[in-house]
Amino acid sequence: MEFSHKPVLFAETVEALQIKPNGVYVDGTAGGGGHSAAIAARLSEGGRLICIDQDPDAIAVLQERIGGLPQVTIVQENFARIDSVLSSLELPGADGILIDLGVSSHQLDTPERGFSFHTDAPLDMRMSQQGPTAAELVNTLDERSLTRILSEYGEERYARSIARNIVRTREQEPMKTTLQLAELVKASMPAAARREGGHPARRTFQALRIAVNGELDMLSAGLDAMFERLNPGGRLAAITFHSLEDRMVKQRFASWCEGCICPPDFPVCVCGRTPRARLPFKVKGPSAQELEANPRSRSAKLRVVEKFGR
Repeated sequence: MEFSHKPVLFAETVEALQIKPNGVYVDGTAGGGGHSAAIAARLSEGGRLICIDQDPDAIAVLQERIGGLPQVTIVQENFARIDSVLSSLELPGADGILIDLGVSSHQLDTPERGFSFHTDAPLDMRMSQQGPTAAELVNTLDERSLTRILSEYGEERYARSIARNIVRTREQEPMKTTLQLAELVKASMPAAARREGGHPARRTFQALRIAVNGELDMLSAGLDAMFERLNPGGRLAAITFHSLEDRMVKQRFASWCEGCICPPDFPVCVCGRTPRARLPFKVKGPSAQELEANPRSRSAKLRVVEKFGR
């Protein structure tokens, strides 16, 4: 199986993990194995790399590409369940964890997966290939629920108009395909809005994908679980692609780095809070060279947090 995926911020991410040859590392969104292969190459026989992905297509490719390496273990699961994954492997913690969020190039470029608004395909969008599809959501949710999803997860200005038209259209015929939805979204917007900011259906497709896969709930739970599983001095690296997930990562990282929260006029600290981590740097984005080679990297941001020793 071909699994085309260009890891973004590749060198920056691998460098940020500060890989120790005998350390334990987790790639929580291993995908086609780009980052994983680079991490594995830096490990000695005493090192461990746990590759996690919820997509069965990715698991098959990982097994083929790096499954034979003795230091590599491949697990089909969502990274939010890292606690149970490490416990099942009798690993108390990790020296570095990576998550590369969002949809992969393989998922976008495989029409039948239903992630892309450029080709006609079943309206699916399931990363794990299990559970309710995007078609089920648009054909069963009421107008208010659809409006909320499009507004909150897609930050779509015309969420109400799009949701209203979805409900009207499905009364005559169910929404089944990506192009059917993309054309409806375009028809729900003023002409001027259709000419702004890329494809008019981009935000709607993002919102439905997030809803189908529970991405923000998984990210919130996963960040806490991953940080708790970091060994002292370990680093958690997160690559984000849109403002909602980046905001969550930024705020969670900042909360771990925050110390005393007592009012400034208190003579002594009574809250007892001390920083649990530090930021090696604020944020990194793609270079001009990477943008030219891979336009899909344009919105990528890398954030890293390092857990203090105890």
